[in-house]
Amino acid sequence: MPEVTRFYGIVIKVFFGDHPPPHFHVIYGEHNALVGIDPLAVIEGDLPSRAEKMVMEWASLYQQDLRQMWESQEFRKLPPLK
Repeated sequence: MPEVTRFYGIVIKVFFGDHPPPHFHVIYGEHNALVGIDPLAVIEGDLPSRAEKMVMEWASLYQQDLRQMWESQEFRKLPPLK
């Protein structure tokens, strides 16, 4: 799975050819989650509350980029949350 970005120990990945709905994978320590792109929501797995808030903040900044990446199947790195 290509790594889209990494920040504060959180790793965001996208796996092209994965099942719908459009989503990305989040890995944080022993926690794993799938986050839907539209709407932004955890659709599977779990994250600590603070990590989930940071992921949602980051995803809201890059939601359009994530949607385009999913639709075009063209990978690109995105900036981390600062």
